[in-house]
This record gives sequence, structure tokens and C-alpha cells, in this order.
Amino acid sequence: MSSMTELQSTQSSSPGYSVSRQKIELDIDLLHRRLKGKTEITINPQSKELKTVRLNCRQSDVKRITANGKACPNFSYEEPYSKATLRWEAGVHQHHMLRKKIEAQLKSPSEEELVINLPKSVRIDDLDPFSVEAAAVTGARSSVGLNTKDDTLGEPSSARTAIEQEPRFTPLTIVIDFSIARIRDGLQFVGWEAEDLRYPHVYTKSFTTPGGACCLFPCVDDLSTRCTWEISIKCSKTIGDAFSPAPSGMLNDIGGLVNGVHNGVVNMAVDQLQSNMSPEDKALELFVICTGDMTDEVDDHMTLSKKTSSFSCSIPLSARQLGFAIGPFEHVDLAEFRDSVEDDKLGQNAVPLHGFCLPGRAEEVRNTCLPMAKAIDFFTLEYGSYPFSNYKLCFVDDTMPEIIHTGFLTLCNNRLLFPADVLEPLEGVTRQMIHALASQWMGVSIIPKEPSDTWVVVGTAYFMTDAFLRKLFGKNDYGYRQKQASDRVTDLDIGRPSIFDTGSLVDLDPFEAEFLELKAPLVLSILDRRFTKTGSASGLSRIISRVFLNAKVGDLANGAISTAYFAKTCERLGHAKLEAFFAQWVYGAGCPRFSVSQRFNKKKNVVEMLITQRQTEPPERDLDKDTFMRDVKEEKNDVFAGPLQHVFTGPMTICIHEADGSPYEHLIEIKEAVTKVEILYNTKYKRLKRSKRQKERIATAGGTEYNPDGNDDVLLYCLGDVLQSEEEIQQWRLTDWSKEVEDQMSQESYEWIRMDSNFEWICKMSVNMAGYMYLSQLQQDKDVVAQLDSLQYMAGQKEHGLISTILLRTLMDIRYFHGIRTTAAAALVKHAREGDMDWLGLFHLEKAFQHFFCYTDSPMPRPNDFSDRAAYFIQCAIVKAIARVRDARGRSPIRARMFLLDKLKFNDNSDNQYADSHYLAILMEALSEAMASKPPPGRDFDNEFAFAENDGDDLRFHKSCLEEIDRYRRTDEWLPSHHNILSRTALNSTRMLSLANVIETNPANLIQYTRDSTADELRLNAFDNLLQMGLFNHNAVLRWFLFALGTDPSPFFRTNAFHLLGRFLGGLAIGHKSEERPAEQDALIIEQEDTSTLARKADLARRKTVQGALAALKGEVQANETLKRGLWAAVSSPAISFRELNGLLDICSWVYDSESSMVVVLKYPRYWQCNQIGKGKLRFSQTSRIRTKPIPKRLPPAGQLQQPVPSAGSSPMTKQEDSGSIATAMAPPAPPTQQRKPLFKPPRRPSEVSEASIKEGGTSARASPTVTTSTEGEKPKLKIKLKIGAPKTG
Repeated sequence: MSSMTELQSTQSSSPGYSVSRQKIELDIDLLHRRLKGKTEITINPQSKELKTVRLNCRQSDVKRITANGKACPNFSYEEPYSKATLRWEAGVHQHHMLRKKIEAQLKSPSEEELVINLPKSVRIDDLDPFSVEAAAVTGARSSVGLNTKDDTLGEPSSARTAIEQEPRFTPLTIVIDFSIARIRDGLQFVGWEAEDLRYPHVYTKSFTTPGGACCLFPCVDDLSTRCTWEISIKCSKTIGDAFSPAPSGMLNDIGGLVNGVHNGVVNMAVDQLQSNMSPEDKALELFVICTGDMTDEVDDHMTLSKKTSSFSCSIPLSARQLGFAIGPFEHVDLAEFRDSVEDDKLGQNAVPLHGFCLPGRAEEVRNTCLPMAKAIDFFTLEYGSYPFSNYKLCFVDDTMPEIIHTGFLTLCNNRLLFPADVLEPLEGVTRQMIHALASQWMGVSIIPKEPSDTWVVVGTAYFMTDAFLRKLFGKNDYGYRQKQASDRVTDLDIGRPSIFDTGSLVDLDPFEAEFLELKAPLVLSILDRRFTKTGSASGLSRIISRVFLNAKVGDLANGAISTAYFAKTCERLGHAKLEAFFAQWVYGAGCPRFSVSQRFNKKKNVVEMLITQRQTEPPERDLDKDTFMRDVKEEKNDVFAGPLQHVFTGPMTICIHEADGSPYEHLIEIKEAVTKVEILYNTKYKRLKRSKRQKERIATAGGTEYNPDGNDDVLLYCLGDVLQSEEEIQQWRLTDWSKEVEDQMSQESYEWIRMDSNFEWICKMSVNMAGYMYLSQLQQDKDVVAQLDSLQYMAGQKEHGLISTILLRTLMDIRYFHGIRTTAAAALVKHAREGDMDWLGLFHLEKAFQHFFCYTDSPMPRPNDFSDRAAYFIQCAIVKAIARVRDARGRSPIRARMFLLDKLKFNDNSDNQYADSHYLAILMEALSEAMASKPPPGRDFDNEFAFAENDGDDLRFHKSCLEEIDRYRRTDEWLPSHHNILSRTALNSTRMLSLANVIETNPANLIQYTRDSTADELRLNAFDNLLQMGLFNHNAVLRWFLFALGTDPSPFFRTNAFHLLGRFLGGLAIGHKSEERPAEQDALIIEQEDTSTLARKADLARRKTVQGALAALKGEVQANETLKRGLWAAVSSPAISFRELNGLLDICSWVYDSESSMVVVLKYPRYWQCNQIGKGKLRFSQTSRIRTKPIPKRLPPAGQLQQPVPSAGSSPMTKQEDSGSIATAMAPPAPPTQQRKPLFKPPRRPSEVSEASIKEGGTSARASPTVTTSTEGEKPKLKIKLKIGAPKTG
């Protein structure tokens, strides 16, 4: 999630000052992860009585503080990371005690850790307007074009931003010297360990949550606090200088590092790793890529192996919007892809565009970032000038999230890079990269004023992204994706908060941010269409450009935009009242569902329509393990559904395609739940298209040519008119309309009716048109949204040969958009049934694949040719569809499995310019899915699935399928595919076949991929498959997973592993759904009413309610010591951040009851010995002998008590031999029986605490000490468990 969606609440109370400038100097020891720094903060007091300055500061050791050059010895600082652990042998039941220690840092906003008390010698005077200080502040304000007011809404500016406020008092300059002995958070180090075989580099983590930026330097860690910056970073010149001495194990056997070319190849011969780096790698220069403009880069005069890079940022930014990276980066000039025409048009306004990557990946950067120059020029011309002086993209490893947004600079994960011969990531990655660029305008330069205003920033950035992608990919692609997004929103927006309220929930769960990113741009897109329809030519683009202009000239205080400001700007520039629109789509929740009935009134010559609107109440759904963590978080944080809109109002465009082929648009206003309208009919002709088609066929059958001259037939030749000859109809087994239906069609007065033809609503629309009207819409409407609506209607109909024919013709017509054709292929699966259908849908799919991708009249596939991107999508879609074909028993037919095996076995990519790894992965997954539907031969698990001889299946075929899948897995080990997709698909196939009992479960095949040296995506895939196979229930697997979760250095791995942990706990909480089998007729059924009723209620509660699921989860894991120890070890790990720690503590609080107790470890006393050295000298020393029994109390001196008579042979002095030496031990005489009193009271069992004493509040139970068994060389300890506080009451 980008920084713009991670805004935290601004502080309610004014701190008494504002920040105008901050200067940072950092000296980073890359090898040892140390840092020495100095920061200079210029603040403007808001009163003369300012005595205290509070700053955020973490993991630092503050050395010295001065204010205006005068020492500030009175400051308090408590390092929060030192409190992030309990100093005794605690466990998961003490989670509340740990949370209490760090709760101040987990709040939003977090409390300041560094409190500086200004000395009395520091005076704050009134500022002379003619002084140097006043001139400096005025110059800073004028350089960024800011003023002090918001003339639109009169909103007050932020209390901490001095740039936008008139200075009243003399500024204070606070200088802080600090150091960090071991960087735990804030910076991500990659490749600096001996076992890490990647190019060494370091970069700032995402500062999207409180406490991110202050991990590196003291500052005001708040997104609304913005100032100008000067940054100086000192580091080593080269990799060789950074390693002193250079560790071994940095190279592979070809002299390169593995995160360069080929995306982290890890299968090189690791036994040939050299002990030191090659001279070429040692000589690689380290570059600093940072926010701001580079002003200087000089060698350090004290240490010749270091250099200092300086940067300046005159645009006010918050500390969270800073970022830098240090590594051996290669530079790519992305401005070279700018068109000469655009370059001439922009002139000096052309923005410099730079790309940086690790060695060997420059070509991938050029391919991935190809449209960036065109995009930045488009945004500049469409929305206004770029807010900064240059734009930099830096690709690094292990980032989480995949894109980190900072000023001037975007840090991207190397997983986004893809070479020119890989097709699949093109659309998705391009959208991510364009959105990263758009976020510089809306997200970095402009921020949300309050968390609830996040939707404006998110929606605008994605609206800008989609506007450019419409120009890049075309109108059809844009409409297709908009329709898909609209359908998904209507499915998800049930019982959800509004997008206005969702802004404050984006940190709660990743789904909240995903939902906001999905719905917010759709809301702006329908607003744009309403503006365009009312006559505003530029639509929303003009409004967005005005917002950017207002921010540039200072109308937006602190660059923070609010929902009210945005709405008022839209009304003023759009010349429309938008209160109802914002109330329904922004402040309200849900989406409307329309049911439309229509009929033609011949007497009135009108089309009568009844439009009924309804809202969907939140359904009672079963909990799902994949969303269990989100459900629990929303339950614990009181996240409620937004206000349900009973009626959505607004304009709607209805387009009626009448008999003359002309579309007639009619604008109506939806004001009530039920709307009745009468639309005037314009055409005098009857419907003549079908009659003309009939005449054409009659003429063709008679061997003559149909001549349309002299006829009044009106026909627009349409899409889908392929496979029309009689020979093709017979070969393809096609079906056409019956005579009765054609007669009925000829009597219709219009072709079809299109509701909401301008796509101004996010809704579900159901129109009771006849099927042939939907066919006309599919074939004659050029809008891809209308075509998709028709296909969705046909996909919901009962299987029939006519519908299969329509879908096949849609699939075969290359004039359709490829998304429409792939949707038709997926819909054909429903018509692939045995019985009356005789596998017609399967036949059509096979015939289509053979026509496009095989030799003539042969099932043998031609060599791959992916130069036609649309054809490639069709090829993949047909394979996926055939894999889903099932018979009446839910099994894939043998012909479908044979088809998939042949295509996988005979795949030929020798002459293809593109890689086929993703296509092979689709074939492997399709074959595995088909095989998993049927047990293998020889395994008669159930009579229903007994192997039939006429099925054509045999062990040889079964073995051949498994060998093909394993062959590609082994190939991927030697020639890695893009992101190891073949290996990941092979592991998924293993899981599917194992769960279906097709192969035996062998956990070792998956566990070998969970080692630390494995690529993160492949490793996470292995853990995911282990989870789905139920192997997390084994203690050894669970222990290893929790260890990896808490210790892995990659934040990408830890974040995804945490999601796996949530799914594992969700599965335990919800349990397995029981399958009810019908009882036999003659069986005797004995029911225990009470027991069965309670069990059913408990099972229903755990599947329907969060409380019931959590109660069941507690019972499931209460006795699991492996989970307890592993979870607490992850909590106590120094590798995790505070955000990850907070998530783990949440899990502990949900699953385990809190116990205020602690284990105190005391050492047992030892016996002493006395050795005689000689000359009257004695040496006393402790022995290894442990004293576990109390010593009797020694007697008082002689004369006070009667001395007992020693028994015969006893002596107070005894000799003992100890290792050959004579040792004397003082043994006290035995006291009289009546005076015997132990020196220590023996331990006794804790007394029972009565219920009355608990109510009175008071006594704590004491536990008896336990002796720990000591191993050899280990000191034995006494553990005492103390109960802290009053015992719990029930």
C-alpha cells in the first residue's frame, strides 16, 4: 500500500511549535549495520513560553543536544526497542504485559520518545520582520509558492508546518548528535551476510506507519508535518571498501552475484563458491539514490575509502516521504524513450527520468519502464506540471510493499522486472508502475487531510493511471477492466463501510486498502461520465488539474486535501449539485441492483419500462479461513457496515436499438425505488434483419446469389457471423434458431434495449429481454461492456446447443476483443456435458484449439508463436476451459485428459521469440486439475469411483502424466523460469494430486523447498502447499515455519508468512465442514438429543460467528505447546518490526488468556570448602556440590545453652578428600531436639484461595519452587512462578 493510503490521525493538541527545515547527516557502516548521525532542526515557536520540544526517536543513542548553540542536558529519552521484550522466561499468556510496555509506540499517532527541556538561557523573542531570519522564512515560502489561507473552505492549516505560517518569534535551531549501534528497523540490508549470494545494497523501508522515519534520525514522525530538507549520507566508495575484510561466499561459480541476471539464479554449483569477491565486484562503485536533487558528492578527507553524497529538497515533505538506497546500481536513462514530438512540445518542461537497478538488469528495466516517459508527458500535459524537478526509479530486493512511494524517488521490488520475452506481467506491472508515477502528484505532493479523506488521494491516483492506460492499451481494454471492477465491487460491497470510513481502516488489513483501490477510482469514473454528459468536455480531468494548480499556488494548506474541498471544487467547476452523489457513493455504502421489465405498446407507440431498485442486505455467510483474520480484526475494532442506501438517485441513459438499426438514447432520472417510464418509439419499420438472413440462406441453398438491391431490408453486418456455410455447420455441429423463434423475432419492434449505456452506475442490471435480443447486443453493439453483459446472461442459461453455437462463433471471430473471446471459452464449459449434449461444448473447445493452434486435420500442435498476443490469450483460455470439463460424477473425461497430456508432451517452443514458461505452467496446472478429479487406476476408494475398463485410463497413462509434470520441475532447476513458475506449479500439482489421493503424500518433496537459500516466492509456495495439505498440524513442520516467520530477514517473506499463519489459525477455528450422508433405509438410528444438539450449535457457532470461531480456536490450540513456544519466539525475535510485533500480539490476545505471572530463576547455594595452603593460611572456595536442603540453625555460644554430649566416634572436624587434596568442612553439631529450628523454612504448598478472598481483592497465590534438572556443565537453577496481582474471577 502506498504512503498516501497509510495516513494516521493528526495530533489533536498543538505542540507549540512548527518545523521549517531539517538537516540530516548520516555516516553508515554498511557491514556492521551501524550509524552515526547528526540532525539540525529549525523550529518556529508559537509562543514565548515554549519550554519543551518533543520529538520521535527510536533505536538511537542520543549523545548531545544543543538549542541555539547552548547545551540541553535536561532531556529524557527511553529507547522503545529495548522495551520490546520481557526480561524473564515469559510466554504467550503474558502477551498483555509486553503490549503494555510498548503500547505508546503502537498508538496512532505514537508518543514522542525524546523530550527536550530547553535551558533557561535560551530566549524566544519577537521576530523582527526585517531580520535575516524573517527573510529566510519568507524566501522559503515564496520559493514553493505557498500562502497561508484556504480561500475555498477556510480550513485551518497544520500547527506543525512553519512553511505556511507567518513567523512571529525567532526560530530555534536544535542540533542532536546520535548513533545507532545495531540498526533493527528503518533500513533493509540485502547481501551483507556471508550466506546471502546477492549484490549488497541497502535501502529505507516503507515509512507508512508511525515510527518508521524516526528509526533513523530524530524528527516529527507525522505525515502532516512537512518542511524542507538537506540530507548528507556518508558511505563506502565501493563494495570492496565496504567489506573489510571481505567475507567469503559472495560469488557464484561464474563470478557474478545471483540477484543480477536471471532474477536470482540459486541453482549454480554452490560448492565452487570462492572465498573472496572477484576484483571486478570489489571495484563496483556504491551509489546513493536519495530524495531531492544531488548537490554534491565529495571524497571524505578523513577516510579515503568513504564518500559523502549531499541532497537538497526545497519542496516541503514529511519525514515519512523521504527515502534513499545505497548499492552498486546501474543507471538507465528512461528519457530516451520519449517521442521527439512530445519532447519538442514540452521543451524545458520535460522531466528528467532515471532508472537504477542492480548489475545485469538494465535491459529488464528498459522493458518494464518502457511507457514511463510517455506517461509522465501525458500527465504533465493533461493535469499540470510535475511537482518535483526529476523522477527516479530504483529496483531493489525484498521490499514490502512492492512499491515504496517517496518524494522524487520510487523504490520498486525486483520482482516487478520482466524481460522482453515474457508476456504475462505486462498489463499488471505496467499499471503498478504508472500508478507509482501518478502517486508523485496525488499521494506525495498532495496528501489526505484526515484518514477518512484517503479515498480522494487513492481514487485520483488510480483515475489518472486508468486514463493513461486507456490511451496505451485502447478503449476496449479500458472498458473490459472497468466492467470487471464494477462487478467485483457489487459483489464485495455488501455489509461494508463506505469508502469515506474505509480510509481510516487501511492499516487494519490488506483487504481494506484493496477495496478502497477498487471502488474509489470507479466512483470518480462515473462522476467523470456524468460531467462529460452534461457538457463539460474535459470532465474530471479539468477538476484534477485545478486541484494541482491550487496546491501549487498554496490554496491547499500544507498540501492536504479534504473530501469537502474536493466536493466543492467539483461543484464549482462542474456546474452541478453533487450533495446526493457524494452522500450515496462516498459517505454511503453498497451498490444498487436493478430489475427492468419492458414491453412495446403499439397503440401509444411507446416502450413502457418498469425499473425496480433494491439493495442487498448483508447475508449470513460462513466464515472462511482465507478471510478469518480480517473478520476477527473487524470484529475487535468495531468495524460496522455503512449506512444502507435505500434508493440511489441520478441520471441513467437508456439506449434502444430500433428496427432501422439506429440507436436512440433517452435520458431518465432515477428518483425512487420503482420508476415507470414511457419512451417514444421512432422507427416505422418492422424488424427485417432475420428475414434478410433467411433470404440469404435460401439463396445459398438454391445455388444462386442473393441480391439485396431493391429491398427495404435493413441489416448491419455484425460480429460473430462466422461458420455460416452448411458444410461448416455440419462439421462444427452448430445449431441455429428454430422457425418458431425466427417468426417471433420478426415480430419484434426493436433489436435490443441497453440500460445504463454510458456506464454511469456501479450496479447489477437485470433486463427481461429475450435471448435473441441479447444475441443482437452481443453481435451488433460495439461497446465491449455491452458484449460482456450479453455473455454473462448466456453463461447463466441452461446448457443448450444453440447457446454453445453462439459462444463458439464468438470465440472464433477474431474481431472481438480478446477478453470477450476468453469469456466465451470459459462459458463453453457448462455445455460440455454427457447425455443429451453429447459433450458438445468439449467438442467445440477441441475443434477451436485444433483450428487455431494445430496442423490441418491433425491434433498435433504447431510450434508456439506468441507474436499475436490476443491469440496467446485464447490458447491459454481454451486449455483452462477443457481442464474444467466434468462428467455426471464430477470426473474429467479421458479425452480431456488425453488432450491436455498431448499438448504438454508435444509442446514446441524452438522457433518462438517469447518464453513459454507461463503457458507450460497453465498446461501443468490444467492436467493436474483434471487428474485430481478421478482416482488413479488400481485405487478403488469407493464403488462410485471404481475404475471402468472402457474408460480408456490405465496405469501407463497415469504414470506418463506424472512424469511430464516432474520433467518440467527438474528442468526448472537447471534452467530457471521466470520467478520459478514451473517449480511453483509443480508443487501446486503435487498438493492437488496428494489431496485427491492420486499420489502418496511425501512432505519431504515440499519441505526441501522451504530452506533459507530458496527464492522467497518458491519458499512461500512450499509453505502454502504444506498448509493446504494439513501438514502444519505436525509439530516439526509448525516449529520450522514459526522459526522462519520470526527470523527471516526479508520483510516480504515475513509479511506473507504472517498471512499463512492467519489462514492456519482460521482453518483450526472454523474446522472441517462435515459431510452429511443419507442413512440407509434399514439402518437403525440412535440419537442423543442433548449431546447432538449442543454439538450442532457449537459447530454452527464456529462457522457463522467470530466469537464462536475464537472459542473453538482456543480449545484447539490450548494444549499445543509447539505453537505456544514458536509463537512467543517469533514475538521475542529482534528481526521483526513493531508493526509485525503488534500483529503477533493480537493473535496471542485472541487465542490465549492473559496471566499476570512471571518465572523467577534463583541459583541454589553451593557448599564451601577450605584448603590449607600452609603457614597458617586457609583458602575458602565454592564447590560444585549443590545444597538442596536447609541447614539447621547454628547454636549460640557456649554457656548459653547446654552442649550435647557427642556420640562415640563423632568429631566436629572431619576430613574429606577432594581431587586428591585434603579439605576440611565445618560440620555444625546437632542441636538439641527441643531447640531444633531450621535456618530456612521448608517450602510448602500454596494455600487455596477462597472465592471470598478473591472478591475482597486481594491475595495472590504463591507457587512452590521447582528444581530444574541440570545437564553436564550447566548450573542448576530454582524456578519460582509468581502470580502478579489479584487472581482472575471466573
